[in-house]
Amino acid sequence: MSDIRLIVGLGNPGPEYENTRHNAGAWFLEALAARHNTSLTPEAKFFGKTARITVAGQDIRLLYPTTFMNKSGQSVGTLANFYRIEPEQILVAFDELDLPAGVAKFKVGGSSSQNGVRDIVSRLANNKNFLRLRIGIDHPGHKAKVTGHVLGKPAPAEKEAIDSAIDEAVRCIDILLKDDLKTAQNRLHSFKADAK
Repeated sequence: MSDIRLIVGLGNPGPEYENTRHNAGAWFLEALAARHNTSLTPEAKFFGKTARITVAGQDIRLLYPTTFMNKSGQSVGTLANFYRIEPEQILVAFDELDLPAGVAKFKVGGSSSQNGVRDIVSRLANNKNFLRLRIGIDHPGHKAKVTGHVLGKPAPAEKEAIDSAIDEAVRCIDILLKDDLKTAQNRLHSFKADAK
């Protein structure tokens, strides 16, 4: 059984960012909260919005940092310290340029070019051993186009593919928490929504 106690969804706060690809992690967290009939509420001392769910008898905290993306670690680090949650007990969901839209994958540790993830690592005393949920948003093909791409809104078919992958990832969280990471990975990694 997985020992995850905190699930984080990354994004940028404010209505102008709400529907941008960079907020895929936040979309996932909201879908997860909705599946458990709860919603995220602002909690200033944690620099974010939080909720609590129970899965397989485990008390899990949900956190959406409302700092900007590159300061996500302030929120994650503060909550983790307060509740004495170890990096290995944290799952962070975020948008991933290196995966196509319609694909999501679990990964433990490793490096990341994602600004929010990098900031979280630095705030967790450079411990990279948290679980990641990488939600594919596709690469625009050239690094000069990356900023516009991540801060842009996906086309309807692409958004549908991302939403399908998020929906599957939400189901796999139950598997992760009730069974184990390998079982959840096997299911999630075999899923591919087609971007039409």
